[in-house]
Amino acid sequence: METPLTDIIHGVRNYIGLTRKNPIKPVVEQLNRTHQYGKNLPNWGDDAAVIPYGDTYLLFATDGMMTGLLINEPYAAGKASVMVTVNDIYSMGGRPLGLVNVLASGDEEQRAMIVAGIEKGCHKLQVPMLGGHLHPDAPMSHPSLSVAILGSATKLIRSHLAEPGDYLILAVDLDGTRGCKSVVSWDANSGKTPEELRYRLETLPMIAEGDLSCAGKDISNAGILGTISIFLENSGQGGTIDLQAIPRPDSIDLNDWLHCFQSFGFILSVKPENCDTVIQLFQERSITAAVVGEVDATEKVIITSGEKSGLLFDFASDEITGIRYPGTTEA
Repeated sequence: METPLTDIIHGVRNYIGLTRKNPIKPVVEQLNRTHQYGKNLPNWGDDAAVIPYGDTYLLFATDGMMTGLLINEPYAAGKASVMVTVNDIYSMGGRPLGLVNVLASGDEEQRAMIVAGIEKGCHKLQVPMLGGHLHPDAPMSHPSLSVAILGSATKLIRSHLAEPGDYLILAVDLDGTRGCKSVVSWDANSGKTPEELRYRLETLPMIAEGDLSCAGKDISNAGILGTISIFLENSGQGGTIDLQAIPRPDSIDLNDWLHCFQSFGFILSVKPENCDTVIQLFQERSITAAVVGEVDATEKVIITSGEKSGLLFDFASDEITGIRYPGTTEA
């Protein structure tokens, strides 16, 4: 039975993975005042900070694990902490160099499982954990884990450069299973070798270095529609998304799939003449990629299904992160 568009829209707009992004704007605005002290490129929603370094760029990103995941699935949380930061580097056309972490857990068994997960994630994605800081006195009910990563890139994929007329290409790995029990997720990493995982991820820097796309994001815990909407908001644009064009495995229903955090999932804004090449690059690596929509200048996100359509966001009145590129629309 087809889910009504009104239900999908309500589900996305009220999904915790998306609404938890709302407090970002005032934090970013205040801390942007510190940029005068360094050599960097301004960030409008990028997955990593960009620091020019000679003829290349350093990419610097960090992420924190949700407390509930650390308590309920500490091993999975440890693995995820590596995966999400590695994805942030690749999503911007870069390659990871190394990681550091800050771990707080006063329970020996809990801490051991988190660390075992971190180690597994590093081995799977072939990235070293170079150091960090441990708080061994945090209560078991309040563990925390943050991981920072350094990467490098020769050309960039930014989160705010989508332009009207670009096609939206969604790339996902359908060869997976449901992931963590604590969050809606899709695990397409387990069961694959480190070489297979790196081979898939290498597609992103290839696309950047081939000038095939300069704008994109990885699919975050905001889900597919939420992440695409944030991407369009960051770019100061709007767009149309065709639900029927979104690749989906048979084993998961549409609502869950749209909310899923993806272990491998990326949205790219691509000029029409480059779409076939980009899709082929992903397909050569057993990744399903498809055009799922188009960018426009309306500042509205419209979802369609057949002849039906509905308004998901209108950025004239709606804010998700509130971060918008001033090169197109006043922030």
